[in-house]
Amino acid sequence: MPTACPERIVLAADVGGTNLTLALLSGSPGRVRMLRKQAFSTAAATSLLGPLRSFLEGCAGLEPPVAFCVSAAGQAHEGRIQLTNASWDIDGPALEAELGIPVMLVNDFTAVAQGVLLLDPADREQLLPLPHGSFPEPAPDPQGTVLVVGAGTGLGVGFITRDADGPRVHPSEGGHIGLPMTGPETLELWEHLSRKYPGPPGAETAVSGPGIAALHRFLAESGRFAATPASAAVLALPEALRPGAIAAETADPACRRAMELFVELYARVCAELCVAFLPTGGIFLAGGIASKNAGLLLEDRRFMSAFDRNYREHLDGITRATPVHIVRDYDVSLYGAADAALRLGRP
Repeated sequence: MPTACPERIVLAADVGGTNLTLALLSGSPGRVRMLRKQAFSTAAATSLLGPLRSFLEGCAGLEPPVAFCVSAAGQAHEGRIQLTNASWDIDGPALEAELGIPVMLVNDFTAVAQGVLLLDPADREQLLPLPHGSFPEPAPDPQGTVLVVGAGTGLGVGFITRDADGPRVHPSEGGHIGLPMTGPETLELWEHLSRKYPGPPGAETAVSGPGIAALHRFLAESGRFAATPASAAVLALPEALRPGAIAAETADPACRRAMELFVELYARVCAELCVAFLPTGGIFLAGGIASKNAGLLLEDRRFMSAFDRNYREHLDGITRATPVHIVRDYDVSLYGAADAALRLGRP
């Protein structure tokens, strides 16, 4: 009989534009357990080395890590990641020289996709299912393709296949597929957004944090809703603050419709990706927007009604056979980075 892989200690980092989190985790490929984590300000740092040294000092007495994986908002190239939301970069060789262990750098969405496989579908604090409703709820195929879609600063898309060596995470530019149109309102939206770009607008222009702000501006300027102090206050905010303010203004008609339209378009993007990738292992909605607005996705089955509404019956069969979950565990990228480090640090 094959022997179980022994647990090992690894170091993981999730570096975002606002915060960076360092964590020590234990486990074996496909199974991780958080031991300790600490958050630092990205803006206050000038490199990863300072926070790393501080974190490791606090871990004195624990077994040292055998490998380190850094997940960051940026593309890994030749051992470096230039952060998209900070003035410094991540230098893989410098980290290896500091730690004396293998170091791997990955894009943050790659880590999220890898981490999704480590979550427990039975734990509602980690994954929240979106029911199809009157149809029998599908079960994920444990060997099937998995699709991860995450609306945040942009619209991330990745997919996972599995073979004898384990899961393989594949990057994708699927967030830039065409913006779906579902009726007169979205056709007018498409025309509105197309005036801002040299080509047809992609899904990310509406299905993202900045997309929520764009949806609200479109609705506020469309004449569909009377001007309100709440909408005017939102439009006066810096653009980065508008998505959260729009989501919070649940009583304002334009803000409310912007969020509803965001959910409906998010669902249609996922449906189009679903029929392209055939993700029998499930679709996972990552990123904070879906998790923070889960009630709106569930209300009146808003997300799943749009997801399961296709122009041909056999496409309905594909979407209705696909499980959909909201990722609620914000440590998912640390789990994915740790899993990558465990595979990197195999003896």
